[in-house]
Amino acid sequence: MVMFWVLVLANSMLLYLLLDGFDLGVGMLFGLTRSEASRSIMLRTIAPFWDGNETWLIVAAVVLWSAFPVAYATLLSALYVPVVVMLAGLVLRGVSFEFRNEAQRRWIWDICFACGSLAASFMQGVMVGALVEGLQFTDGQYSGGAFGWMTSFAVLCGVGLCFGYALLGACWLVRKSDGKIRADARRAIPVFATAVLVFLAVVFLHALTKHLPIMHRWIDRPYLLVFQAIGCVAALVLARSILRHDDRLPFRMVTLIFVSAFGTLALSFWPYMIPFAITIDSAAAPHSSLAFMFWGAGIFVYPLMLLYAVVGYRVFRGKMGLAADHHQDSGNAHLGKIGSPRPAEWGV
Repeated sequence: MVMFWVLVLANSMLLYLLLDGFDLGVGMLFGLTRSEASRSIMLRTIAPFWDGNETWLIVAAVVLWSAFPVAYATLLSALYVPVVVMLAGLVLRGVSFEFRNEAQRRWIWDICFACGSLAASFMQGVMVGALVEGLQFTDGQYSGGAFGWMTSFAVLCGVGLCFGYALLGACWLVRKSDGKIRADARRAIPVFATAVLVFLAVVFLHALTKHLPIMHRWIDRPYLLVFQAIGCVAALVLARSILRHDDRLPFRMVTLIFVSAFGTLALSFWPYMIPFAITIDSAAAPHSSLAFMFWGAGIFVYPLMLLYAVVGYRVFRGKMGLAADHHQDSGNAHLGKIGSPRPAEWGV
């Protein structure tokens, strides 16, 4: 039961990282675009997906709360401030997405949308960096204070994840759009890819000079090099796909890079839920609770959510047309109010 819920938690976190990652990236790129027409097109590329993508964050939080309550309580105590800022950013994004169509001063909500995307992305990276560097514990209890997570390494990871999400968002725009948006996004990919590469090099040097505990894991577990090799191959294929003006491969390769990075971190942390203080077994709920959840959420709700996500992305596959914009249709601010998308719109 413990292993089952560890896999569910890891899968939910990875899905959130990839799916909400690209629309957070589009949100940050949205703030760099001055053209109203371009902004509307960028929003249309994520309109059918963004709220469903954020569902995986809720799933991960619920699984952590119910299956690993000790880890949940400890993480919320240690990372309360960045979690609140991240949630505020996500709320601001959702409000801006719906309100900008009805507002007379649309620029206000455009700024809110971009700032919410940036705040959520940065805080997620900060929390990952704080966990990698290690939180301060005394006798098994968090003792770092309200801002114990705020270190130079954590801030660096926050900036790096913003670059990574922006790269993922640019690849998504190349995959889903045409014309000027696709051309601009294609030109942005090498810039953000270089920024991510520089970030990884700086992080590695920082970990090496600070003698972070995670470095010993990489030395003791040489099989982790497999993930790094996969990431390197994906980076090479990404560069080649950009030179060949391929629209599909960039997003797939950046996704593979994210998966390899996630796999490296997850196996570096093992068997700790909070490195290097609380193990998975000590954080887990009683077996009876885990088994009770398994028969409901484990074998029914969770697979149904996965199926829903697969079907949703299948329905809205292909290039997005420019003929209609449900967020520009007065009085129809939500997709559900205007029915199913037309084939010409979404390339179905």
